[in-house]
Amino acid sequence: MGLNVLILAAGEGKRMRSRRPKVLADLAGRSLLHHALDRAQALDPERIRVIVGHGADAVRESLPPDVETVLQPEQRGTGDAVACGLEGLSANATVLVLYGDVPLVEPATLRALIDAASQAECAILTVHLDDPSGYGRIVRGVDGGVERIVEDRDASAAERAITEVNTGMLAMQAGPLARHIAALDSDNAQGEYYLTDIIGHVRAAGGTVASAHPVHGWEVAGVNSRAQLAALEREWQRHLAAELLAAGVTLRDPERIDIRGTLLAEPDTIIDVGCVFSGRVELAAGAHIGPNCVLHNCRVGADARIEPHCVIEDSEIGRECRVGPFARLRPGVALGDGGRIGNFVEAKQSVIGAGSKINHLSYVGDTTIGTGVNIGAGVITCNYDGHSKHRTVIGDRAFIGSDCQLVAPVTIGAGATIGAGSTITRDAPPAQLTLSRSRQQTLADWRRPGERSKSQGED
Repeated sequence: MGLNVLILAAGEGKRMRSRRPKVLADLAGRSLLHHALDRAQALDPERIRVIVGHGADAVRESLPPDVETVLQPEQRGTGDAVACGLEGLSANATVLVLYGDVPLVEPATLRALIDAASQAECAILTVHLDDPSGYGRIVRGVDGGVERIVEDRDASAAERAITEVNTGMLAMQAGPLARHIAALDSDNAQGEYYLTDIIGHVRAAGGTVASAHPVHGWEVAGVNSRAQLAALEREWQRHLAAELLAAGVTLRDPERIDIRGTLLAEPDTIIDVGCVFSGRVELAAGAHIGPNCVLHNCRVGADARIEPHCVIEDSEIGRECRVGPFARLRPGVALGDGGRIGNFVEAKQSVIGAGSKINHLSYVGDTTIGTGVNIGAGVITCNYDGHSKHRTVIGDRAFIGSDCQLVAPVTIGAGATIGAGSTITRDAPPAQLTLSRSRQQTLADWRRPGERSKSQGED
């Protein structure tokens, strides 16, 4: 039979001290629950059910519409949560139990757990910890097999000395799982139905319990406080940084990079310190990202250089371009090969042709710029009339002088020159000089107000 995944996400998480359910806390740009959901989906199960309770409405709203949710009316422990999730499942189906606050277990580890369950009545995921405080200990029999799990608060001194602990993740057939859960009681310090107690029931009935183990300890780290969330965030960032280094990417300091989505970087990419990547970012070979840049949903071409302190979102940078420092590219910018965006330039919804330059202190919005265009310092495309956005079109090889305002909708012809300080409200013809200036005058007898009163004397 197929695989069914139950993700337990009903707990409150009081130690997080948050108005939101704990499973919606953010780790590397996604909620804890969505990380767990990603890993469940990687197994291609027949169905996934999320068990909700505290903050159920908020949790449901965060999930894709095709993910089932099951309400646990009262939070009476993990055994009760699984019992809620088992209703209607085929008795022969394999059930994998995951946790919404244990976000980073690798799919390969989960497959190993499922494989172990096929060789025994039940399989659990365990890990050895230097400090096992707070975790349920794995008690093994003389044959080395798993006999039972004892919770930390219920353990004896000898049992607390055990370093192998339970992660809570379990795989077994739905039918036997339901029968053993029905036999659970709440005779423990918390008065709850522990899923872990079924191990003793399985063994008492003559069944075998197998175990599997993660490659990395951080895979099974749960989040119960903001301190644990911060620690797990850094562990995950170290893992991502190690993957980049192994792929031929240079990181100036692997401890100072934050990936909050997907970063695809080709060999010989260089990433300086303090950069944040979110959404989906692609960096082609030889791209150089300077310090303290923020990139969101963008592509950077081969051998392009992003200077320090740039913010780029939903944009595409061509080959051998140069952007920044201190540039902001808002959504919808496409910079052609060899293009240049300089310091304190902002652009949005604009196509900028190959070899074109916007070097200093300019704003370009809703604009189509041809190839080989030069835009001087302080140029503004006036794209908004208070009601609607309008487009500016600048032809190939045009030259826009400094401190010009191009009032859209307007077209600047190919090869045109716009004189510095002009306000252009009508189309400018190609290959000609267009300028708009008031006549310069000098008033010889003019005095500043303060100087005028002094020259006239004071009473």
